[in-house]
Amino acid sequence: MSVLYCDCFSGISGDMFLAGLIDAGLPSDYLSEQLARLGLPGFKGITISKVLKGAIQGTLLKFEIDQEPHEHHEGHHSHTHQRNLSDIITIIENSGLPPVIQQTSIAIFNKLAEAEAKVHGKAIEEVHFHEVGAVDSILDIVGAAVGLNYFNIQQVFASALPLGSGQVQTQHGLLPLPAPATLELLTAVRAPLVPSTAIKELVTPTGAAILSTLAKFEQPTMRLQAVGIGAGGYDLDWPNVLRLLIGEDDKPDGLHIEIETNIDDMNPQFYGYIMTKLFELDALDVYFTPIIMKKNRPATKLSVIARWKDESKISDFLLRETSTLGVRVKEIQRHEADREIRKISTRFGEAVVKLKIMDGKVIQVSPEYDLCVKLASDNHLPINQVYNEISRLGSELFN
Repeated sequence: MSVLYCDCFSGISGDMFLAGLIDAGLPSDYLSEQLARLGLPGFKGITISKVLKGAIQGTLLKFEIDQEPHEHHEGHHSHTHQRNLSDIITIIENSGLPPVIQQTSIAIFNKLAEAEAKVHGKAIEEVHFHEVGAVDSILDIVGAAVGLNYFNIQQVFASALPLGSGQVQTQHGLLPLPAPATLELLTAVRAPLVPSTAIKELVTPTGAAILSTLAKFEQPTMRLQAVGIGAGGYDLDWPNVLRLLIGEDDKPDGLHIEIETNIDDMNPQFYGYIMTKLFELDALDVYFTPIIMKKNRPATKLSVIARWKDESKISDFLLRETSTLGVRVKEIQRHEADREIRKISTRFGEAVVKLKIMDGKVIQVSPEYDLCVKLASDNHLPINQVYNEISRLGSELFN
């Protein structure tokens, strides 16, 4: 599985992230072609250059945008067009970009909209994105999704973030740094922070939106394959760069996680829905165990077996959709037999069986239960008769 680690010792902005991806091997011509599909007014292309930031050379990215004067923003400029979330989603959905790129881009903008709405006390539909709705910020976010898809990145990780201080001029007037939306985004994911002496904006709303949507704030175990250095626009007392480390996770194939939580105050009718949604989120197994909690309260332990890369989305779902206030996560090693799904013809109709395989040999054949129920109902026969006959037929065919 391909992973990306953001070493944010000098913060992160959208253009630094994108420049880092280009420095790591994302072809700038390909990126420009993909971004042109958005049909944004004035977008002419991308200019990249190699620059020295202190003693470190990195890639600096600028968008070529033919428009009226605009405000300065870290790394490039932000035009003052006002777009709401639905406007931006329409632009992305009409682009013809691959669905995975669209989904990632829209997810980031949704996070940004939630943060802006909370900061300004408005509904999400009422939020106008000023700077982050400008052409270059849309290009940053969609470009990030294009780059992650190009490298087939399946999990993003990030270091702790340094927050600068000072003030910044925006469409909302003079605001303190870090920008309120930036703090809201980082608070939502409990991002780890470290102090910085910089009187500058080190983490921009766009950079915070990318990480709060996609990243786990920890350093992964990985086999390093490429490093990209994205340069920021400021010159600081240290190299103002973002380092992106790309590689393959180095965890054993059978390493999974178990996510658990104890619940004693949720409507039991909800558990069926919760299980269905967890499987839709790629959970490998979900089960419920009756337990007794403090004060002799009957309760349910909800357990989920999942791939470690799915920890964030499953944990987030449990915290949002159940009454629990926290979940426990532990690594587990799972040893698995090989399996195959086969269709077979029977006198009841077409059936499906699962083959359990060890050392290249089929050692067990199991009929697919739900289909057996349907065949039994269609043929007006007992379920055990249908199940046993399909099991016997499958064993004769494959054992």
